[in-house]
Amino acid sequence: MTSIKIIFFDIDGTLIDLNASHISQKTQTALTALKAQGVKLCLATGRSPLLLPQFEGIDFDAFLTYNGSYCFDQTQDLVRHPLHPDDVQAIIRNASSIGRPLSLATKDRLVANGADADLIDYYAFGNAPLQIAADFDAVARTQDVYQIMLGCRDHEYPSILQGVKGAKITAWWDRAADIIPAGGGKGKAIAHMLEHYQISRAEAMAFGDGNNDIEMLQTVGTGIAMGNGSEELKAVADDICGHAAEDGIYFYLKAHGLIP
Repeated sequence: MTSIKIIFFDIDGTLIDLNASHISQKTQTALTALKAQGVKLCLATGRSPLLLPQFEGIDFDAFLTYNGSYCFDQTQDLVRHPLHPDDVQAIIRNASSIGRPLSLATKDRLVANGADADLIDYYAFGNAPLQIAADFDAVARTQDVYQIMLGCRDHEYPSILQGVKGAKITAWWDRAADIIPAGGGKGKAIAHMLEHYQISRAEAMAFGDGNNDIEMLQTVGTGIAMGNGSEELKAVADDICGHAAEDGIYFYLKAHGLIP
């Protein structure tokens, strides 16, 4: 395996098992060992910057949030790719027409226009309460929106995107979806990051579990699907590691000599 200089990690279902609230000790040990060897560690998630977990003793080098629509490192913003305002308004109307509340994600706020069981449970993955905002309409009109989250099933996707020209749905859970710019995604953001850090594709690795990680795994030199990952992701992955609940990342890195 080519010397690895940077690794991108999804969070939910990857670094943290979906049935757990914290990272496991072995996974944390793996991250610490990688960091000690000078490997850059990057989070690549659909989460907001406001909902990124803190892992004791580990400083990540960069953060790809909102599925790559807003990315930054410890010193600067690296990618800012908001949805077009016309698409934001169309999606709000479409969601309302099928009785679905939604949440808008700006750089520093998450604002919702209502709540249903799916959206509430989706927020719970980030240990965050869903907050309905009195100024939702003003935020939708005047602020950059990097991602829209709503509870839905895949048969509702066409209705949600009706008349929308520059957005796409990416999803890692079958009860909700993230809507991002059509030209965005984790893969595009990672390509930008590799260019920024002058690291080749062959020197990059990524771990993920959901369909929103497909482009990410295809962009790096070594894309690893979690054992608990979707079948669609496993089909494009270069390799498959163990289940997140069974410290799949730790054992994969150890077996391939990436950590002692």
